[in-house]
Amino acid sequence: MLNKTKNISSQIKGNNPWTPVAITGSIPHGDMPGDKVNIEENHIDKANIIFPVLLKEMDHLVKETGSEKVVITVCGGSGVGKSETASLITYYLNQMGIGAYTLSGDNYPHRIPKYNDAERLRIFRESAIKGMVMRGGFSKERFDIIHELQMKGQDSNPETINKYPWYETYINEGRKGLKQYLGSSEEIGFEEIDSIIKAFKNGEKEIWLRRMGREDTELWYDAVDFFGINVLVIEWTHGNSKNYNGVDIPVLLNSTPQETLEHRRARNRDGATDSPFTMMVLELEQRLLIRDAHKAKIILSKQGTILTHEQFQKLMGN
Repeated sequence: MLNKTKNISSQIKGNNPWTPVAITGSIPHGDMPGDKVNIEENHIDKANIIFPVLLKEMDHLVKETGSEKVVITVCGGSGVGKSETASLITYYLNQMGIGAYTLSGDNYPHRIPKYNDAERLRIFRESAIKGMVMRGGFSKERFDIIHELQMKGQDSNPETINKYPWYETYINEGRKGLKQYLGSSEEIGFEEIDSIIKAFKNGEKEIWLRRMGREDTELWYDAVDFFGINVLVIEWTHGNSKNYNGVDIPVLLNSTPQETLEHRRARNRDGATDSPFTMMVLELEQRLLIRDAHKAKIILSKQGTILTHEQFQKLMGN
């Protein structure tokens, strides 16, 4: 690796045109404890499409702002290779002599995964029952049916509406409550990400970063050396969220809930990955990605094509 430099534009100019470098051995990835990142050829192909465009965006940004500190996010459903792409971007930047670090946003929910999954389900069920009561659709007989479905983990299955038309109120009211929670400040510590970005852009040489495992005994902080680090790459589903500030170049990787589900299986995510509730969560998260897509500087389709926001909207509309 070349010596790290504070002059990003000169390094970009010196590597123009950029030539893809060989991937030798394992490369550093995001800092989520226990996360599995398996870089395959398709991830490298996509990163090689994104990276030259990203360099142009970085060069323009540095010249416009005069700042040598750049924050990039790689967002999207995990099934599209978000973690792998972020790792490759960081690797390429470091190989160019531009110091970069990959931060995983999955370290910053208020609750560890199993507790957060439980909170999501609690909010869905409570919102669903309250909504039925408020709309005059609740009865003891109906609750007995709902309770049986809850015990089987099937109460969020929309197919139940075919048998019980009144069940649509339960599903819709539960979705409303869940939608308000997902990707919100109630679920995620956006203020902590804000403070990290501010410290990074202020040139702090050492920043304490959160580490979250799968158990409540696996929550700690590491003091990370940021000397010579000029680019912070945040890999995170909510990387393009409106709930925090300081991101310079959001990169959106397009995906579908089904692709994300398959990737969760491969990465051994918590919970029943095939459940109707999981699919509901993934669908609602997809809607958040679509909502914030207009802010993305780079959008890459599943097929590896750079999209404008208008093209993205048309694709998702279809």
